[in-house]
Amino acid sequence: MKKVILCSLTALAAMSVQAQTVLEDQRFDYNWSIGLDGGMATPLAKYHPFLGDMRGTVGLHIQKQVSPVTTIGVEGLWGVNTSSWYGERRSVAFDNSYVGAYGAFNLMNLFEGFRCEGRVFELELALGAGWGHDYANNGANKDRNKPDYNYFSTKIGLNFNFNVNEHITLSLKPSVMWNMTGSYYSEELEVSDASAAYSRKLGIFNLVGGFTYHFGPRFKCVDTGNRGEIDALNAQINKLRGDIDACAATGAALAARQTALRSELDACNSRRTDVAATLNANIQNVRYIFFNMSSSEILPRQKPEVEMLANQLVKDKNAKVVIKGYASKDGNADFNRRLAAARAESVKKALVKKYGISAERIEARGEGIGSMFSENDWNRVAICTVQ
Repeated sequence: MKKVILCSLTALAAMSVQAQTVLEDQRFDYNWSIGLDGGMATPLAKYHPFLGDMRGTVGLHIQKQVSPVTTIGVEGLWGVNTSSWYGERRSVAFDNSYVGAYGAFNLMNLFEGFRCEGRVFELELALGAGWGHDYANNGANKDRNKPDYNYFSTKIGLNFNFNVNEHITLSLKPSVMWNMTGSYYSEELEVSDASAAYSRKLGIFNLVGGFTYHFGPRFKCVDTGNRGEIDALNAQINKLRGDIDACAATGAALAARQTALRSELDACNSRRTDVAATLNANIQNVRYIFFNMSSSEILPRQKPEVEMLANQLVKDKNAKVVIKGYASKDGNADFNRRLAAARAESVKKALVKKYGISAERIEARGEGIGSMFSENDWNRVAICTVQ
């Protein structure tokens, strides 16, 4: 018995260690199971024939797995009255019963460690204690010396479990149950020492098969990750926190800068009208007359520009105009210099001959190859600026 207790304490110690290292947190309603048991029972007393006094037994159990190693539960077993162990036949359907609590210790998880992928076969050591009861014939017999009897009973056994899937387990459960206090229908205790109850004369051998259904999720491994990786991630988190503080300071500086820029924008908006008026005036004082390649002849579509320039000079008698002729980079450089001057002169002649503008108010000169525009064709132009 001392060895059994020592084994139980060892299993409990291992249970807590494994639960902390490999398992996810479990809720109270996880790992509950219910099952049915059925098989046979026979006395171990030497004067009882082992097979001759064998009878059927049925049972029910409810349990909770509290760790990969330990399961606790309650169970009930009822012996079917198919023959008499005591030299007389009784008419009750069940002539004995047992209701008790038990703890089962998974020896494979205890000694080999918990497997995340699970096992098909598992071996458990089961220890139990509870209330035993022998039934008389229809309650208490007319002979008051043969009543129903209650007694304290203990139990030890092995559970050979075969896990069909996550929810269903089939088991073979050999066990021995001892009557610890004796009754009319069993051996009387011969000595006062309780250890005398653990004798062959007071033992019953049970061999039952079990069907167990597991509710809800069962134990699963937690991937705790590499310690070095965790430390590296924590360092990154701390760095990011520092970056957040730096960003907050930068944000405050940007907010101050935004306030300053808004003030500058308001000041610019107050000057916008004057600047726009000046810009419009400058745009009106500049005219662009474009030419075809290698030509200084004013195109028909450009004549409205010449006319608007002339009208401006007519209206403003004091105004003068500077005409600068340009050529594109295509062709001979010397030819392009002469072509640029010819384009300026072509616009001047049109202002003098057609619109009667005094030649003294017009300055025309060639500027050679132009590069004002990214489009090369646009550089074949005469730019007229009214002053």
